[in-house]
Amino acid sequence: MESGFFSVMQNTTSTVPLAGYSDRLSLRPGETIGFKISSNATEPFQAWLTRSISADPNPDGPGIIEEPVEDAFPEQSFPSRFQPFFPGSYGITDTEVTLPHDEGFLLSVLIFPTLRKPAKQTILSVGEVTLSLNETGAAAFCIGGNQLTTSTVLELRCWYRLDALYNPRTSSATLRQIPIKSATPGAAEITQKIANPIEPSALEGPVCIAARWHDHAACDHFNGKIEAPTIFGGPEATAGSVIARWDFSRDISSTRLRDDGPNDVDARLFNLPARAMTGANWDASEMCWRHAREQYGAIHFHDDDIYDFGWKTDFTFTPPADLPSGVYVMHIRCGVHADAMPFYVCAPKGQPRSRFCVLIPTFTYAVYGNHARPDYDPSWQARITAWDAYPHNAAEHRDYGLSTYNYHSDNSGICHASHRRPLFNLRPDYLTFGTGEGSGLRHFQADSHLISWLHAKGIDYDVITDRELHDEGVSAIADYDAVTTTSHPEYHTRETLDALQNYRDNGGNLLYLGGNGFYWRIALHQEEDGAIEIRRAEDGIRAWAAEPGEYYNAFDGNYGGLWRRNGRPPQMLAGVGFSAQGEFNGSYYRRKCFDPQYDWIFEGVEGDLLGDFGFSGSGAAGFELDRADQRLGTPENCTVLASSEKHGKDFMLVPEEQLTHLTNWAGEPEEKLLRADMVYFEVPGGGSVFATGSITFCGSLPWNDYENNVSKLLENVVWKAIE
Repeated sequence: MESGFFSVMQNTTSTVPLAGYSDRLSLRPGETIGFKISSNATEPFQAWLTRSISADPNPDGPGIIEEPVEDAFPEQSFPSRFQPFFPGSYGITDTEVTLPHDEGFLLSVLIFPTLRKPAKQTILSVGEVTLSLNETGAAAFCIGGNQLTTSTVLELRCWYRLDALYNPRTSSATLRQIPIKSATPGAAEITQKIANPIEPSALEGPVCIAARWHDHAACDHFNGKIEAPTIFGGPEATAGSVIARWDFSRDISSTRLRDDGPNDVDARLFNLPARAMTGANWDASEMCWRHAREQYGAIHFHDDDIYDFGWKTDFTFTPPADLPSGVYVMHIRCGVHADAMPFYVCAPKGQPRSRFCVLIPTFTYAVYGNHARPDYDPSWQARITAWDAYPHNAAEHRDYGLSTYNYHSDNSGICHASHRRPLFNLRPDYLTFGTGEGSGLRHFQADSHLISWLHAKGIDYDVITDRELHDEGVSAIADYDAVTTTSHPEYHTRETLDALQNYRDNGGNLLYLGGNGFYWRIALHQEEDGAIEIRRAEDGIRAWAAEPGEYYNAFDGNYGGLWRRNGRPPQMLAGVGFSAQGEFNGSYYRRKCFDPQYDWIFEGVEGDLLGDFGFSGSGAAGFELDRADQRLGTPENCTVLASSEKHGKDFMLVPEEQLTHLTNWAGEPEEKLLRADMVYFEVPGGGSVFATGSITFCGSLPWNDYENNVSKLLENVVWKAIE
């Protein structure tokens, strides 16, 4: 956000000395990516480009492998500048409002407070007029230098109506808090004379919702739901005295707040508070906001919401036409501090440069972005230092905005994600786990095990990301003989699933080399680039649970949650789907299929045990496991090539598989369901699917300098798919 009328106040507790992010995560030759940097230094910072082959800093593993790309982007210097960032969501009007000085006014609003904190939380502000909760959680009305405070603290997670009125005829102000439900305590009213005179200038300014607007900045953010804020001219609420009345049930999928009053005082939301929230009159008769908008007129604001840091661009890069498709990293350094920003260069549209394509799950990367793990411990820094790995962790810099696997400060689940901010865990040498065997990698870093394997085996490849797949559909991958996922393609839109299914059903060869894939349904915002929404509805392995009535996405109006609950279990696409999860450790597969028609898959593979080694959990089958199940859509002609076994006591069925303490979905002994199935099948259109059903599979590829039975088996599958 540029400086000026819509600038905001800095509200951070710590800053990383040198950090950056890009305005996009993928592009094609001829397109431009912008890099936005904040540096605390006074001297310039240097920037240079590399192609990333391996992002595993483990000295016993592949190590960090990068190739210089000096011809495309020579090393350059740029001036350092500090760029602040501003958490906290709010709404603000496009124009200023003047409250009547001679007639008085009434502010009325419904609120559902969710956090008590030792600081002021402003609900509405206009000029020097604020309606807020004070440090104790009681309602407060400030007008000029005069303040009224009720003596009764509002209960959390209960609906109230607050009325704040100024009556110049009696030179008095009144503040009322009225519980919406009779059983809710906290009714209060206070009236007192105005001691300090009210200047007309104190009653002018933009209307700020869920924060105080002061000196062109938002501060004192509110935590909780707000509904139907209304401003009346005069001390009484009448139909003819409305100055502005915002109906949050309108345009729910947008960032606009529509004024139903006579003056069209519309507003805009910043930092993406949660919309499509149940309001004060929600009666549980309808669970979809599209069918009863009048019951979904609330917005949930948080003091730690953040979508886009809004930093200015420091430099750009446009890939030349001859730059190979692949994984690239823009490095920056200033003194002893460094950062690195990965991005992906796809082949020119409709002009693939290889027969094999790697599908990069950037939606999943963003959804996990800045995951502050609950098991993080500062002792992890010992390994990080020893391996010269990325030093910063979201658990120590929570003000940079956390992931959708974390909670807001009021303990509500974070349902929005974005890459438009520094993401610590999207760095080439970041460690997800700082203890245990192996490299402790997930997501971007773990996926580099596959990338480095392709280079080691001399297999040419292009990359495409789920962003292109969502935007372009099957045409983004239609010209490739084979498309492979990486280790954890968990989050998908309908468009990405449709594209993969169309590709498979029309002769494409699909490889699914991960686990817990195609699991959650997400929605992309139509206005705010890069913004992703996840509603964790009703079922599944969940970091938090959406509230009843709030299972439908605000961004697109569709039912959220698991794709399995949306009628598209992963088995329908890939033959296997999420079955069990344990700690970050792995076991092995045992070969199950000895049909000669599949011997080509096992050519050169000795023995029946596969992958009892690896840099991810020490085994090819681990952490999160997928299995075949015809009732969930596994095709009848799907062949189970191998299945994992000997998983530890820490593994358990995922919730959607468990029915009672005695029964489960499959009706089989639980220990039989704690497995990963490696499968292969063909579809009528000539396409095929090979799936491994394990997150840790790719971690075994680099073992023994890429010479092992897992590597050999995958090599057989890939060469067959692109021959």
